Amino acid sequence: MAALTLVIGNRAYSSWSLRPWLALRHVGAVFEEVVIPLRQPDTKARILAHSAAGKVPVLLVNGVAVWESLAICETVAEMFPAKALWPTDSGVRALARAVATEMHGGFLELRKAFPMDMKRPPAVRLPPEAALPDIERITAIWAGLRARFGGEGPFLFGTFTIADAMYAPVCSRFETYRVPLDPICHDYVQAVLALPAMGEWRAAALAEPWEIAY
Repeated sequence: MAALTLVIGNRAYSSWSLRPWLALRHVGAVFEEVVIPLRQPDTKARILAHSAAGKVPVLLVNGVAVWESLAICETVAEMFPAKALWPTDSGVRALARAVATEMHGGFLELRKAFPMDMKRPPAVRLPPEAALPDIERITAIWAGLRARFGGEGPFLFGTFTIADAMYAPVCSRFETYRVPLDPICHDYVQAVLALPAMGEWRAAALAEPWEIAY
């Protein structure tokens, strides 16, 4: 088995790091972690030591760097095919890839308005008008997929997939800022937050000494 090292930012704030970490945990991979706190004087230099892209996360596979969260998740899926990180049906798999990629490349207003902050006590923050279309689109994706695949399990496609890993930070954001959700989307968020791996990540985030004031 390949030697794996995942380079991540501090857990409280690095939404991109959370995504492939969940995928690795889901497949039961054995991997080392390197945590590089964000917004420190040496952050950029430390990340560049692992990847020329200069951003976290980075997965080192036998020393070869793979960067970008979705690319890392794809790599993990290829390494552990029996774990079915993508749906097995080709049409459903294409749909899962589409919604995962939409998350990877979009929803910028939501990210600006509601940064992932696991150290922030949950409290209502009204979303700015610019973020409302993002929230509406995300909840429409969730509701549609849950209506179609809800009989197969609690996640977007029934069982846990990369799509859930990609939307997990949004679940955290919606919980932190108490975004109103319909019952279907609320139950989905709670299913993601109840994952043992999410609990492990959150506990480690709360124990970190670094803080960023948004």
